[in-house]
Amino acid sequence: MGVVYSHGAPRAYRPPPPISLLLAIATGAGLAGASGVRPFLPPLLAGALAGANVGIDFERGTLDFLESPIFLFAVLVLAVGAYAAERRRVGRPLEIGLALAGGVLGALLCAGAISAAQQPGWIGLIVGAACAALGFFAVARLLARARARAATSAAPLFAIYADVVALVLAAVAIFAPPLALVALLVFVVLLVRSRSERGRKYEGLRILR
Repeated sequence: MGVVYSHGAPRAYRPPPPISLLLAIATGAGLAGASGVRPFLPPLLAGALAGANVGIDFERGTLDFLESPIFLFAVLVLAVGAYAAERRRVGRPLEIGLALAGGVLGALLCAGAISAAQQPGWIGLIVGAACAALGFFAVARLLARARARAATSAAPLFAIYADVVALVLAAVAIFAPPLALVALLVFVVLLVRSRSERGRKYEGLRILR
């Protein structure tokens, strides 16, 4: 720690944090929301970029294992298993498993991003879990319902759509954090509209009865 002289009086110099808290929260929230949509690609992208110190660096905080090869390999194995289960159309158990995985990984990514800004990581666990839940209910379940109604040949396309959304949002969260917050607001709008439409649908069915 150096010394800075102001009007002749020495005072300790504290370097600014490597990233502001607001941007760290935006990055973590975006990564968590992306994990809620699809749980495995966002941590793989973030961990690979962090390992190369491109856009994000978990080593600045206490959750540096998020960029470790062992952790990334474990996530990759889970991803391969999930894709295999999807091809077998496991259904509801897989959906629950993906939701839980997205919540855990999203919370860890958000905590890691905030911890890298020299801030308490536990805040990120709460914010991350909430944003992952938002991504799941606003996008993942919406695409899952569309996939269930689609023809068998077109059903795999919805998993690809979810992968693209998750990967793009994760990249945006890392390289343009404010835009990630905009994307999460869009998720909120989608969730509200979906709930409203379902409410009108059920109301219509009650009237017909």
